[in-house]
Amino acid sequence: MADELQYPKEDFLYAQVVERFEQQIGNNTLRAGDKLMSLRALSKEQGISLSTAYKAYAELENKGIVEARPKSGYFVKFAPAQYPKKLQSGQPTPAIQKTEVEDMIRLVYQTMRRDGVVRLSQASPSAELIPAAKLNKAMMEALRKSPTRCTQYEEIQGNRDLRKQIAKHAFNWNGNITEDEIVTTQGCMEALVFCLEAVTKPGDIVAIESPVYFGIFNVIKILGLKVLEIPVDPEDGVNLEYLEKCLGEVSVKACLFVTNFTNPLGISMPDHRKKQLVELLADRQIPLIEDDIYGEMYFGKNRPKTCKSFDKNGMVMLCSSVSKTLAPGYRVGWCIPGKFIDKVITNKLMHTVSSATPTQAAIALFFETGRYDLHMRNLRKALHTQCLRYIQAISEYFPEDIKVTHPNGGYALWIEMNSKVDAFELFESAIQESISIAPGQIFSTDARFTNYIRISFGSPYNNNIDKSLKKLGELIGKFSQ
Repeated sequence: MADELQYPKEDFLYAQVVERFEQQIGNNTLRAGDKLMSLRALSKEQGISLSTAYKAYAELENKGIVEARPKSGYFVKFAPAQYPKKLQSGQPTPAIQKTEVEDMIRLVYQTMRRDGVVRLSQASPSAELIPAAKLNKAMMEALRKSPTRCTQYEEIQGNRDLRKQIAKHAFNWNGNITEDEIVTTQGCMEALVFCLEAVTKPGDIVAIESPVYFGIFNVIKILGLKVLEIPVDPEDGVNLEYLEKCLGEVSVKACLFVTNFTNPLGISMPDHRKKQLVELLADRQIPLIEDDIYGEMYFGKNRPKTCKSFDKNGMVMLCSSVSKTLAPGYRVGWCIPGKFIDKVITNKLMHTVSSATPTQAAIALFFETGRYDLHMRNLRKALHTQCLRYIQAISEYFPEDIKVTHPNGGYALWIEMNSKVDAFELFESAIQESISIAPGQIFSTDARFTNYIRISFGSPYNNNIDKSLKKLGELIGKFSQ
């Protein structure tokens, strides 16, 4: 196992070379069409082996940034200057007529399950990115190690080994917690429900971001709560100035925000803004439920902090899971509910009594052996490459007037199209071509964002994806006329 988790020196060297080239291409020191030095020259200049030099160029080629030309060498293929325009701040035009958002959501889910459909609408890891064999091995090891073979109820608060591993892993976002502060759940959505029920009652107002993952406002509706939508800036995340103004006018009982790699925008709130948000709500004694399900999927060197990092009085309730990083079907989630932990445990006892024993034990072992860290290292690398390839295809195939977010993590690209395009009508046309997208209308309570779509880059780029994006670009072009 130790051998499996070591990172060879050659990997470190090639990663440094890749990063330097990316920086030069990113700041236009090297531009599209420029020839790069030969493998032998790169090896000599950087003091690395020929195999490491080749690996560095292969990585850049895999990302679509560099191309190898027979008998000519390596050339810059694509530079950030060629990206579509970034999405700008501003409010979407409200829907002209009332639309049943629930019907749209239902149709998106039903059609994306059809055989042969390219699921650009699914913001989760594709099967190719999940280490199924290693997960199976962890499950068998967990069953063998358990005195009861995982057949008995777990502790109400959750598997202790799993909670210990989650507490250790919190070090990555500057968390300083113990296993006694954590409650495990059946996925992140259940964690959100338990936290909402702990701090609100039917009729209360909950502030959420807009646009937002449709599952969040559906849960709020089911719990009999009212929604206050707070706009999100493509650079800074939740608009704190707008939120502060609303808090002076409306009695908000809780806030529920995704602060890292939001769905659908894919952007993160800067850490200093997270601190401002925590302080703003703490002064008013308003609980913050933080959905951090995407926080581990960062493309940079360091994981972004959480709002929980700045929590001094237990008012931040962090929720997360392995559904987007490792195993959607295992339904292993958790929350760190701060001062509300007793209420959350009571809610869990009333709803589910206990979380599933075998999956919790398997995920605990997956963390403990270091397999999770190794998997995440590979997943982040794959997602970053896929993000770049998808954006390149969009810049090539979509109309020139489109705008797109440039995420630094997560799964989602949020695309603004010409105002003539109705995203749901585009969805209906695309599904006839066996392409599933997420229309913007399903990310608000009143079907706004009519000329926006979300595309996920969770599947490795291949010919099928390429053809689908090209066809989608053609359809957008027709609707734009």
